[in-house]
Amino acid sequence: MKTRLMTSTVAALAAAAFISSARAETTAQGIQAGEYKVEPGHTEVTFSLLHFGFTQYSGMFSGASGSLKIDPAHLAATKLTVSLPISSVATTSDVLTGELKEPDWFDAARYPTATFTSKSVTATDAGHATISGDLTLHGVTKPVVLQAQFIGAGVNPMDKAYTIGFQATGVIKRSDFGVSKYVPMVGDDVTLSIAGAFEKQN
Repeated sequence: MKTRLMTSTVAALAAAAFISSARAETTAQGIQAGEYKVEPGHTEVTFSLLHFGFTQYSGMFSGASGSLKIDPAHLAATKLTVSLPISSVATTSDVLTGELKEPDWFDAARYPTATFTSKSVTATDAGHATISGDLTLHGVTKPVVLQAQFIGAGVNPMDKAYTIGFQATGVIKRSDFGVSKYVPMVGDDVTLSIAGAFEKQN
């Protein structure tokens, strides 16, 4: 028992030391300027909306692809494009997941991809920025504003790739994109929460 406890304690201290070191490196280095690609394994878009007035129900999209060109010294010149396969939609209900791909909802066969392309990036304070761009969903393109937060940067210990990560949030009206089934019983306002990981290419 003592041996197990000591082993667990050592492992916890080692993990804490690694995290502290990574944070120190991030603070010292900031974000490296360059071109990045989406790392799809750790990038996801979660959406939530009011369900019949009872709960905030959530689902998720995965399998993202895209690119990011960024220079912290010239943040306004940042270029971001991210695409998501609509068929990746997932919820806690297999029945609902299937329905969301059908014509009454996202119509994945006709509109297989959702795409966000940035138009402007404006720093708001340390580690935060406002990203304005165009979202194309269900064959409709509308302006969307995201609030982004820098999470961290450094070499991923697993694949050795220099990686930067962000969290972003925004709100859209699904009816603006022609996805209006059950509005207003099922909420029109959809909150987006985006975890984005990007690997440096040069």
